[in-house]
Amino acid sequence: MTQPSILPRALPAGAPTANGMRFYLTTHKRHWLRLTDVPLFLKSEHFDRARKWDEAQGPYAIDSGGFMELKNKGTWTRPPRKYVDDLRRIWEHVGPYDWAAQQDWMCEDAIIHGGTFGGQHFVGTNLSIAEHQRRTVANFLELRSLAPDLRIAPVLQGRSIPEYERCVELYEKAGVDLRREPVVGLGSVCRLQSTREGAAIVTAMAAHGFKLHGFGFKILGLERVGHLLASADSAAWSSHARRRPPLRGHTHKNCANCIDYALLWRKRVIRSTPTHRQTLLTDRSAA
Repeated sequence: MTQPSILPRALPAGAPTANGMRFYLTTHKRHWLRLTDVPLFLKSEHFDRARKWDEAQGPYAIDSGGFMELKNKGTWTRPPRKYVDDLRRIWEHVGPYDWAAQQDWMCEDAIIHGGTFGGQHFVGTNLSIAEHQRRTVANFLELRSLAPDLRIAPVLQGRSIPEYERCVELYEKAGVDLRREPVVGLGSVCRLQSTREGAAIVTAMAAHGFKLHGFGFKILGLERVGHLLASADSAAWSSHARRRPPLRGHTHKNCANCIDYALLWRKRVIRSTPTHRQTLLTDRSAA
């Protein structure tokens, strides 16, 4: 198997600059990698049964799939070494990705305590936020030890500013300088992104000088704090399409799995983002 060359931990050409951000379109359709050069965000598990591999035509990043793993199972069932092997396979067959998220432990109440929320069942980890943070940092250290040559991004976890600050301290005590990392994921803010509380968390973490990635951001969240992020991803286009009729000439029931709709939605998001906040949602061609 071809091994990724050992690289300085910096993003490849086309990475975000100080006054711009990269906006990844989240999809479970891995063949979109050969259909567009806009930045895409895909879960590693979507490549598990791949028999035909599509070479990426543009930038892409990999999500570890932690939310669904913890939601459905209450723990990580994919060992770190297996995850590293999966990432190497993706790199070899699809091409170099911008970065891959670590196997972090989200801190949303539903993930920790379990129950039914919005019609979805969560088994619950029944662990403390502090333990989730400890496991998150430990996982990152293990992944970096197993694969120092891969672009694996650390993720901050918490529920309040003091808790996120404590997570920062855990990384610092472990010898990880987050300011030198090309990407630092900001976990557990997806449902808070458009609130004052969420904006305060993003602002506090950005003040450290971290190059933050916002997981699962929507338009309101981007309008509020997009200028503080190095990158963000969103699958909101799919739920948006599910509530509307299909595009003219499309024969499916709705466009919830449609690349045409997704690309049009992404363009609308970029055009609607306030330019006075210097938020540039770059494509490869504009990077």
